[in-house]
Amino acid sequence: MPTNEYTALVEAKPAEIEQGGRVRLIAVPDTSDDFHITEASWNLPGRGPHVVTTYASDDVTEATAVWRVPDDQTPGTFDVRVTLTLVVNPRRRGSSGSSPAPTDGIARGLTEVTVRARPFASGDAVAVTMRRGDVVETDDQAFWVAIRNSTRALSFNRYLEFLTGTLRKRDARRLAKLQKTRALPFPDMDQYRVLKTATEVFMMANCGVRVDADRLGRPFKGLDLDQERVRLNRPDLDDDPFRAEIRSQWEDYITEGPRLPGEEDQAYLPYLAVIRLRLGDIDLVGDRDVGVNTYGILQSKLTNPCLIELIWNFWHREAHLVHAISALLLRFQNVRTGRGPDPLAHLEIDPLRPLSNLMWGMVNDEQHRLTDTRVAYELFHHYGISLLQPGQPQMRPADSRVHFLGSFHRLLHVVSAFLKEDDDTTVLADAFPVLNALKEVHLQLTEGQGNQYLELPWQARQEDLMYQYMLARPEMREFLPSRTMVAYPEGWMDPVETVKRLYGWPDASVMHFRDLAVFGEQLLIGIRYGNWNDVLLPQQAANWVRYWRPELQGYIHAYRAVTGADLTVDPVDTTMPSVLLRQRLLEQLAGSGAYEDRRRTTPSRLPGYSETF
Repeated sequence: MPTNEYTALVEAKPAEIEQGGRVRLIAVPDTSDDFHITEASWNLPGRGPHVVTTYASDDVTEATAVWRVPDDQTPGTFDVRVTLTLVVNPRRRGSSGSSPAPTDGIARGLTEVTVRARPFASGDAVAVTMRRGDVVETDDQAFWVAIRNSTRALSFNRYLEFLTGTLRKRDARRLAKLQKTRALPFPDMDQYRVLKTATEVFMMANCGVRVDADRLGRPFKGLDLDQERVRLNRPDLDDDPFRAEIRSQWEDYITEGPRLPGEEDQAYLPYLAVIRLRLGDIDLVGDRDVGVNTYGILQSKLTNPCLIELIWNFWHREAHLVHAISALLLRFQNVRTGRGPDPLAHLEIDPLRPLSNLMWGMVNDEQHRLTDTRVAYELFHHYGISLLQPGQPQMRPADSRVHFLGSFHRLLHVVSAFLKEDDDTTVLADAFPVLNALKEVHLQLTEGQGNQYLELPWQARQEDLMYQYMLARPEMREFLPSRTMVAYPEGWMDPVETVKRLYGWPDASVMHFRDLAVFGEQLLIGIRYGNWNDVLLPQQAANWVRYWRPELQGYIHAYRAVTGADLTVDPVDTTMPSVLLRQRLLEQLAGSGAYEDRRRTTPSRLPGYSETF
């Protein structure tokens, strides 16, 4: 026999209750038939699926229950449901009449109960959950990803893989073509010429970010997605959706903003798009165009900007990379350095015999390489910092960014303050000081974006990579004993540390200088090419700090390790790094009682050094 379905009327007394209170629930079937209730199944919030009550009496016409609201019940409005099992009153089963006796049935119903938070009382334990404020995504995050990928492609380890691996067809064609035009006027320099040309090909293949709306994935080839997910706080995305999100941000970033008529579909970095608008009366020309009718802007400068900074060379040279290779080349020529005993004189040079062709070429090609003086003048123009040591000719720069160092160090100072606030979940960190500091550094960098900008850093990077390769050769490790248990990330560091110890040069680890070079370059590229002058809201600056946090804090730590200056305190130290490094060297020599010995062994023939302290 089928079961009849009815509605149950449910009432909650009271309908609103505080946490920890009690609610009486009453349910009756909405029917005029003569039923009695044998069972009531209640579905109460926080009590599991059901609470079942069975009635043995034959005259129960309403079901009751009590919901004891837990003290920790989440405030809100909840549904209370009931299912009543109905049975025909036994007195009517045998009744007579024209209408048949009603059959057994089920009645279902619900009501709402509102739970309010109980006011706090003395002795209550309060659970508090704190989290950072919401992070607003910005399109320039994709540009920062491209910067990291580009600088990693130019790293020494990638360079070493390029030289020892198999060249791609395109790179092989470039190498063959450049070898024909890179002849040197000295005999027996083939190995050196190949190294020099291959280094140039490596930089041509890896320097820069291709800005092309039709090839959005090119700047992100070989991307470490796991690291980028952590930096961008997107752990929930799989590889393909995450890669698609970065490309979408990149497309929006390189196509936003106004364009000149006829260039509406052209993709530029926003900062370079502004420069293009300002120079709208000048035509774009190709790299190979020559002649009087080709005055214009090189197309490649807009669509494939080379992302390198001269500060990379500054810190590597302060790490004595050039001084170390210069000392080895003088030993190769049997030239003594300094007035006292040459520290390298007692080392047998025979292990370097396989490198003789490279060293011969490097010695004879000296007049074609940059001098410390030329690099120093360009450093003055870019950053207002000096490379030369005391005793060298007085610098007379025509232009200098005298405020860059103060602006950059002020930025690092406000960044450290912002990160402390950002880690404190009881406050919302203010990113406006960071934004203002970014604008100031951007202004200083773009004012110095002239003279030998990019041309001299390009050549300096090529030369320093060659120096690193020479020092990383196995023959160098055999010639210069090193501490093999120190896990240097790049092979050229061990020989540099050994030469520093032999000559008594500054004892700060080359690791710190390398971090300053790599981190400083990445930070300044993002500031130089970011369109910070058009940014009004602080979210973009906050995202910049969070994304570059490892590099920012790594730079601050490495700077304190090599110079002793703490950039997190106020007032910010604006003393030139070369001055601080010299002061620490004098303290080092005074502490060891080696000042007079240092005067006798200072390699005066090396660039940037003098016998006068």
